[in-house]
Amino acid sequence: MNIILLGPPGAGKGTQARFLVEERNMIQLSTGDMLREAKESGTAMGRLVAEVMARGDLVTDEIVIGLIREKLEGDKRGGFIFDGFPRTLPQADALADLLAEKGERLDAVIEMQVDDDALVARITARSTCGNCGEVYNDQTKPWPADGSCVNCDNPQVSRRADDNEESLKQRLMEYYKKTSPLIGYYYAKGDLRTVNGLGEINEVKASIEAALT
Repeated sequence: MNIILLGPPGAGKGTQARFLVEERNMIQLSTGDMLREAKESGTAMGRLVAEVMARGDLVTDEIVIGLIREKLEGDKRGGFIFDGFPRTLPQADALADLLAEKGERLDAVIEMQVDDDALVARITARSTCGNCGEVYNDQTKPWPADGSCVNCDNPQVSRRADDNEESLKQRLMEYYKKTSPLIGYYYAKGDLRTVNGLGEINEVKASIEAALT
């Protein structure tokens, strides 16, 4: 099964992708992770990515599609989760062409709907373990009182510098301008499934499972 997780920054896409990887043996294709992996790989594509990033230029759609192509040609396991791509309508068309070229299909697009004000409140309270990346929240899942991560016992907690109200609103504006048109695009194709992204983590997980059934 190949799916796209669609939603604004902080909607919980990464957390839900991790569940799908663990329980369905899927492969998460995160644009950021793929770029970092390519940069360190030493391959021709990796050297190209390193050169672009060293210049401070934006990585082109063609490069990202090239990285995804390499992944599709490898072990497919339980299918792919596209996280952070596509972000625009041209990228969606490019992904559709690539999947068709490789004899693959897109099975579902999961839109994680959120309320902006609630999302900003949640994200500005967010912190993560500096070792394993376990996510905490000052209101709903505070950093443990003993000072160590429940997942790996690491004592270091961090907050993203851009997890502040002004930065988040700017990121949301970029999402609505560039990425939200994908909602209509995939609805017209009959691929869109909608879940409440602001529920409890396990509630969101159950909703995604139901949408994929």
